[in-house]
Amino acid sequence: MSKNRILGVGIAGCGWVSTQYVPAFEKNPHTKVVALMSPRMVSCENLARECGLKDVKLYTDYQKLVDDPNVDIVAICSPQHLHVEQAVLAAEAKKHMVVEKPIAISLEQLKMIRDAVRKSRVKTVVGFVLRWNPLFQTIKSLLFEGALGDVYYIETGYNSHIAEWWSGWKWANTKEYGVSSFIVAGVHALDAARWLSCKEAEKTNNINEVFAYSGGHRHVKDLKYYGLEVLLAKFENGAIGKINSNFDCASPYYFPITIFGDKGTIVNNRVWAPSKFPGQTDWVTIPTILPDTADVRHHPFEGEVNHFVDCILKDKESHCSVEDAVNTHEAALAAIISYSENRPVKLPLIK
Repeated sequence: MSKNRILGVGIAGCGWVSTQYVPAFEKNPHTKVVALMSPRMVSCENLARECGLKDVKLYTDYQKLVDDPNVDIVAICSPQHLHVEQAVLAAEAKKHMVVEKPIAISLEQLKMIRDAVRKSRVKTVVGFVLRWNPLFQTIKSLLFEGALGDVYYIETGYNSHIAEWWSGWKWANTKEYGVSSFIVAGVHALDAARWLSCKEAEKTNNINEVFAYSGGHRHVKDLKYYGLEVLLAKFENGAIGKINSNFDCASPYYFPITIFGDKGTIVNNRVWAPSKFPGQTDWVTIPTILPDTADVRHHPFEGEVNHFVDCILKDKESHCSVEDAVNTHEAALAAIISYSENRPVKLPLIK
């Protein structure tokens, strides 16, 4: 594909996260937002006005968006229970796509989206935007340099008191559409554990087995699923992980990261790595941006979008593709099986 060609972007879903994808695509020199879609025309109009978009098409029918010949990329920012249906239609229309997390809410849906993308061979990126967070990038560099050696244990967690303040609460707190704490948001912590336990620069560490527990205090009353899920994971490289998703916390948003390697340790932005810092006598604190808020305005969507556009232009697969994200979502769904049946669950679950 010619690098001089401007790729047209269609945004499906005009809610919270779309307000960050629009400016990210508008800033990239190779893309332009040409269409917005929402079941409510007023939502399209409000997003266009908020982002200063001119000469943009507005649709209330998703099929018309994917049929638009000027749309090369579809950014799926709709509620999570619509992601698979929309992604399959985009794949059939040969549109490259950004798929916000979660990409699916059941194993059947997960297989559908994976198979559709495989068949169409379009480029994809999944909205695990924290991979472009400066702390994550710093940690990944240290891992690649060998500063921690081989990772043998990792802990990550998504802790946020998700409630009525969030625009998606009305559907996300239901069992039918929300499904679980891990599915709604905790997949970020699962993805972080896979990404930050792997030393290779553009690869993740697959989870081979999980055992999970559930708990919390809002189950049934305010949430139709457990607000707390804790998952123990065995990774393909032999490492062990503990990942939690906690919607019941009485605290501000908190995303802790602890990584133990045979040559060093990282606790959030504090590093103990004598091979990297000779003569080290205390923790080295990296002054960087941490994943310390759930506010989408804090997240590095521009980095994610620039990476994805580069993948399209260079005809290469993203390290954060739908294919890669299958393992993360399998682990989240396996957690439900595990604590429901009180047994470990081996992955993969779909063939």
